[in-house]
Amino acid sequence: MERRDGANSGDEDVARVANEIASRLRARGITVNDVDSPDDIEALEEAVEAFERGVQRQGGDLMVDEPPTDAKPQPDDPRFLLLHRRADESVASYIERLTAATAALSRRESR
Repeated sequence: MERRDGANSGDEDVARVANEIASRLRARGITVNDVDSPDDIEALEEAVEAFERGVQRQGGDLMVDEPPTDAKPQPDDPRFLLLHRRADESVASYIERLTAATAALSRRESR
């Protein structure tokens, strides 16, 4: 039951924002599970955005490199494809893989 002083509104706001972020991630093809916490969802978004910035620094075009749902990917460079999160993969594991892919983009950039 919500208290009259609005104490629950903070939790509701966090849940609403987490749901909005989760929807955006799903639109990008990233699996977001019901058990993922708001902090997990925020960390996922940050990792995806860091990867996308890395792709853009390499000259990749996100509209070209990310195919529509159920379409065959045809990226400028296979490294520009956003990694998919496996159904059984934890947020931490996925972020670790995505961070490594982002770092690989940066290493290639500095050559």
